[in-house]
Amino acid sequence: MRPYELTLAAAATEIQERRLSPVELVDSVLERIDQVDPRVDAYVTVAAEQARRAAREAAQEIARGRRLGPLHGIPAGLKDLIDVAGTPTSASAQVRNGHRAAADSTVAARLRAAGAVLVGKTHTHEFAYGLIAPQTSNAWDGGRVAGGSSGGSAVAVAAGAATFALGTDTGGSIRVPAALNGVVGLKPTYGLVSRHGITSLSWSLDHVGPITRTVEDAALVLAAVAGHDPHAPSSLDAPAVGHRPEAEPDLTDVRVGVPSNHYFDHVGPEVATAVHHAIAQLEALGARLVEIGIPMTRYFQATQWGLMVPEATAYHERTLRTVPELYQADVRILLEAGELMSAGDHLRAQRARTLTRGAWARLLEEVDVIAAPTVLTAVPAAQETVTWPDGTTENVSDAYVRLSSPANITGVPALSLPVGHDTAGMPIGMQLLGRPFGERTLLRVGHAFERTHPARALAPAA
Repeated sequence: MRPYELTLAAAATEIQERRLSPVELVDSVLERIDQVDPRVDAYVTVAAEQARRAAREAAQEIARGRRLGPLHGIPAGLKDLIDVAGTPTSASAQVRNGHRAAADSTVAARLRAAGAVLVGKTHTHEFAYGLIAPQTSNAWDGGRVAGGSSGGSAVAVAAGAATFALGTDTGGSIRVPAALNGVVGLKPTYGLVSRHGITSLSWSLDHVGPITRTVEDAALVLAAVAGHDPHAPSSLDAPAVGHRPEAEPDLTDVRVGVPSNHYFDHVGPEVATAVHHAIAQLEALGARLVEIGIPMTRYFQATQWGLMVPEATAYHERTLRTVPELYQADVRILLEAGELMSAGDHLRAQRARTLTRGAWARLLEEVDVIAAPTVLTAVPAAQETVTWPDGTTENVSDAYVRLSSPANITGVPALSLPVGHDTAGMPIGMQLLGRPFGERTLLRVGHAFERTHPARALAPAA
């Protein structure tokens, strides 16, 4: 096995046991980027020389017995909304031409303190305002969408062009591309991971989290970046979030909620079958299945848009008025639409969010996690709508955000992990949702499922 094929946990063990050098690992990942990125376009920029220098420094520190932890010497990609000192933060947008970050974002600083090696910045949908990430191709099929807005991060991990990556998630932008590319994506509880130094889409819905090959890897990254940040107004004190893998997966004390509405509507039979099969595997591991009804479903779409659209427009107000021609048409139209929304619309969306959070809190007293599909599978890049068997037609972006946005509205943690492929060979993801600051339980359940399946191969990135 070549170093770039290793999971984070496996690479960390090899480095700790002195069987692998950070230099070898980083060189292997950089060679893999050279091989696959011309086809998938996951990266905005690749910092090869800086990465090699950081890898040499990591190797020297580890040789002196100063290993900082499991991330020390591990190559990472960061979504290009995340500030790294001295590096451009382009947000994949012309408006940001010439921008260079003056300081590290909190998550970049925490990764640096943990010894992680930044290999590059990954593509996003312009300013994260979309679920497609059009620059980037799906790692499994270059003719299909990668998903967005953290598409570059998910594709980099899926193709072995990063051992792990960070993304952001406002309506599903970590979990959607993770599911479409067959990797793990974790949207933490709102406020658990600092957003300081990260370009905002919608400040009351934005989250930062890891994209990894495995659930175990996600736990390692989360432990490094989570925690209170005095520079971030939304940052909260929270309990420890790490998960220690169990010798044998046992879920006998876990109640898994299986939705009877919303989540299995309009996902396609292959997705529904794969997720139900995965839920049955959780039951075989001892979990008790509980049928549940998802509350407030009729308000999800209006609440998501009622919060996100005016907040995004407010963030871009100055440049939207002075240089509108620098925005891509799809993003500019959404930003201009935000100027037409009334204060009453925004306030009603906030009230609906409050009611939804209360209803979900009551639901999550009955179960420990909710298990459901993450999203339908990746569609061809040129496809704009999805037509369902009942004759209804849905915009692709609406279809992709429909199942993921509830976790942003409520702020609850949500973990997407791969559970199979459809007959076209495209990955299928299952989503686990839990109580606020219930990441430890989500990771435990996800890791238990993962232990019952053989290691997943990297995507072909063809």
